[in-house]
Formats: sequence, C-alpha cells, structure tokens
Amino acid sequence: MLAFCVWQGRVVEIYGPEASGKTTLALHVIAEAQKNGGYCAFIDAEHSLDPALAKVIGVNTDNFLLSQPDCGEQALSLVDTLVRSGSVDVVVVDSVAALVPKTELDGEMGDAHVALQARLMSQALRKLTHSLSQSQTLLLFINQVRSTVKTFGFGGSSEVTSGGNALKFYSSVRLNVRRFGLVKKGDEVL
Repeated sequence: MLAFCVWQGRVVEIYGPEASGKTTLALHVIAEAQKNGGYCAFIDAEHSLDPALAKVIGVNTDNFLLSQPDCGEQALSLVDTLVRSGSVDVVVVDSVAALVPKTELDGEMGDAHVALQARLMSQALRKLTHSLSQSQTLLLFINQVRSTVKTFGFGGSSEVTSGGNALKFYSSVRLNVRRFGLVKKGDEVL
C-alpha cells in the first residue's frame, strides 16, 4: 500500500463520521506493512478493536502489539516509546476522541475540564514530531467528526474533529473518509 511507503516518519490523520471505514483503512495499512515484514502496533483507546475483523482484513494478530490504555497520557506515552524505539513500522491510535486525560477520568461528572484534551494532544505532538523525524514509523491517528452549529455567516452546520487544532497542524496528510454506500458486485454485497 502506497501509504506505508510514502508516509514513513510522518503523522497521518484519518477522520470522518462513525462507521465510515476509518479503522478498516488503518487495519489495511497494518496488513500491508506486515506483508512487507513490518511490525505494527494498535493503540485501542476506544477498547473496541474486533480481532476477527482484523484477521479478515489480513492483519496477523499474532504478530502485532495491541494496547488498550487507561487514559490519554498512557496512550501517548506508549506511542512515544514505540516511535523512539525504532522497532515499529506503523502505530495506529484509535481514536483521538477516546484519548481522555487522566484528570478528567479522575474528576467528577459535570466538572469543567476546558481544553485538557487539546493541550494533551498539542504537547504530545510536539514531542512525537521530533521522535518521528528520527524514525521511519508511520503514525496514524483515527479521529471522529462532530457537528457544530455556525453562529455567523450563512449558518447551517459544519464539522470539527476532536482534540483541538494541533493534529491538523502536525499531520502531513489528513484523509477525510466517508461512506457513500455498500460495495456490490452485481446485486451481491461484498
């Protein structure tokens, strides 16, 4: 897959609405890297990876690292360690929206935690960008979109991604993934 070869040492964001194929695309990148002898890691912050789906896509689940961290800091620290080690070819973080800061997890429901996740992402990406420049690791962040209502201009709704603006700035490529329908061969759904 072209993505694995071209974007080594880079940050790539895959974003879009739910059930649009973001994780599926990331798993295809992992499968392709593994076919080329690469070692990969999947940081499952959502705690939702289906190993059976990964196998169907072609991922060798016996030969990749799967981590389900407790908080955003733990996830991003692991990503930095993996990138700095130079032993991992692809790291996928699923998803930015699930990278909840420890302070927020430890707080009470209803507590105000203004921009904690955005600050966490900004700090992590500053550090990770340096580590990535020294490695050949492809770092894929999966992100979700949220609808917002514009209060100026022509009105209507627009979409924003989770985690603040740092990921937009640090990403070499941002892939907007959308579902337009089912893939069919004749009348058969593939």
